[in-house]
Amino acid sequence: MTSVVIYTDGACKGNPGPGGWGALLLYGDRERELFGGEAHTTNNRMELTAVIRALESLTRGCSVEVHTDSQYVKNGIETWIHGWKRNGWKTADRKAVKNAELWRELDALRAQHDVTWRWVKGHADNAGNIRADELANRGAATAASSRI
Repeated sequence: MTSVVIYTDGACKGNPGPGGWGALLLYGDRERELFGGEAHTTNNRMELTAVIRALESLTRGCSVEVHTDSQYVKNGIETWIHGWKRNGWKTADRKAVKNAELWRELDALRAQHDVTWRWVKGHADNAGNIRADELANRGAATAASSRI
């Protein structure tokens, strides 16, 4: 099984506002950068989108180590999602789960791979996270410039 290390990040200029997502994929001696943006979004949506776009770019099942600086993503996919699914995509206080369509997409994608989730401190001295942040900001800038 191919091993892939992924660093992801999301960025938003205003929350909501123009936002971007970025992902750095490392496998063997190769790397791939992905990024994009949306004109009107939230930071949490961009954090989720970064992981989704990275996982969907894989062409076969892989052993994946995802590094994210988002506790929302890490806690959501490792812990909270089980209760949400059990409760019909409702939170513990019976409210609809925010970004449920993205959580469903992420859940389906992670089932195709052997994924380990790692939290990294954002804006610290982690080269992969710094590059993912740069990519997310590039995506946000593209989204912001497309708003006229």
